[in-house]
Amino acid sequence: MPLEIGLLTFPDVQQLDLTAPYEVFVGIPEARVHLVAADRGPVTSSTGLVLAPTLAMADCPQLDVVCVPGGLGVNPLMQDAAVLAFLREQAEGARYVTSVCTGALVLGAAGLLRGRRATTHWASLDLLAAFGAIPVSERVVRDGNLLTGGGVTAGIDFALTLAAELSGRPAAEAIQLGLEYAPAPPFAAGTPTAAGPAVLAAVRGRLAAGRAERERIVGAITGATDIVPWGPTGP
Repeated sequence: MPLEIGLLTFPDVQQLDLTAPYEVFVGIPEARVHLVAADRGPVTSSTGLVLAPTLAMADCPQLDVVCVPGGLGVNPLMQDAAVLAFLREQAEGARYVTSVCTGALVLGAAGLLRGRRATTHWASLDLLAAFGAIPVSERVVRDGNLLTGGGVTAGIDFALTLAAELSGRPAAEAIQLGLEYAPAPPFAAGTPTAAGPAVLAAVRGRLAAGRAERERIVGAITGATDIVPWGPTGP
């Protein structure tokens, strides 16, 4: 039987959150990978890449794997009743409920993270607690059938981990080799602790507006009053 994998696709999605796992998933034997959106119309990512959904939510079959990527678009998505209802319904029958980057916040808004360990992008990790989750600063975190990936590029690690769960390690390693995934970054600046102060400050400044809006939305959804706003150097 085919393995049904669905990646939620929405305006202002971070395209690599979606396309990196997609590249891994399509290599899984028997997998059918869907881009699931509100409708079949084109969707523009946060960086301008136009994506073509393959399924509307209303026509989506029961998925074995439901995956929510992140990006600026998660802010309105956390308040989208139709999307949250779709995720709750799919989660009831899915083998794995998953996310990449800030897609975890949408799972949280759907009530799917309570009491469970999860991760997300470093700039939103603390917000998971407002949804009753246990934030974990790791590239990939598994809690039962919940599998979450950290920020953006962690989507590859997450997807390979899931591929091994679904098809075995040899199949996952073959996918990794086919993609020549052997990270050797030119700079040690991929985490807040590794990046220099000037780089960290610049990135925090670039993310500040989206973070502030996200704090407001999470507070409104959860009623949390202990969310620490971002200051000049950290929450």
